[in-house]
Amino acid sequence: MHFGRNIQLLRKRKKISQEDLAKELEIKRSSLSGYELGNTEPNFETLLKFSDFFKVSIDKLLKLDLNTVSEVYLSQLEQGVDIDITGGKLRVLATTVDQQNEENIELVNVKAKAGYTAGYGDPDFIKVLPTFQLPFLDRNRKYRTFQISGDSMPPVSDRSWVTGEFIQNWKTIKDGYPYLIVTESDGVVFKVVYKQFDKNQSLLLCSTNPTYKPYEINVNEVVEVWKFVNYISAEIPEPNLSRDQLSNSMLDINKELREIKNTLKKKPE
Repeated sequence: MHFGRNIQLLRKRKKISQEDLAKELEIKRSSLSGYELGNTEPNFETLLKFSDFFKVSIDKLLKLDLNTVSEVYLSQLEQGVDIDITGGKLRVLATTVDQQNEENIELVNVKAKAGYTAGYGDPDFIKVLPTFQLPFLDRNRKYRTFQISGDSMPPVSDRSWVTGEFIQNWKTIKDGYPYLIVTESDGVVFKVVYKQFDKNQSLLLCSTNPTYKPYEINVNEVVEVWKFVNYISAEIPEPNLSRDQLSNSMLDINKELREIKNTLKKKPE
């Protein structure tokens, strides 16, 4: 539990003495000193007083070591903006299982995506989605497949089916890797993601199609994150023209070299 170190840090940042804080919270100074040193633990009523005074949730006062977070995040907490950087909101997931009690892969098509942002946490909504299994995936992890729309993420084409692995803690997001991000405002989007927790508590979403500009979303807007695993498409990706052109150029060069060698062999001494 980090309570003692946390309240000491917050008190010093407010430049308030133990005596003044004790008077403000109507507790004994010796009790406050004991809390900060970790010798005693406050009751629930006292925890509420600390939480109200510092504008920080009891859960964070107890479980999150505020000495390890960024200055930006700490400043926002002190302003009453309680942002979840632990991914806690992502942990409650409605899901379904098959007859063998194995996790299903639910299928969310383009039509269902419209209702997904409202029903992602509703078991009644999730259980009516089509389900299937991919035997080569890890049975100990949770997957869901979304049908994407648009041309912002080539080579994944419009109407492709993208399977993602549920991410419980967004601190594990890998910069520059594709993810399915679910927000209540934008719905389900498939983008390359970069963390910006230390900068402004946001995620930077980028497309592989350069005509689409990157944009930021605040972490408080995110309700689910799914890491890209694979995709199924009815379209064959376009060939890499630069690589094909390079191969053709090499073939042309080799052909010319053979012709030069043949010419030299035929030339009289």
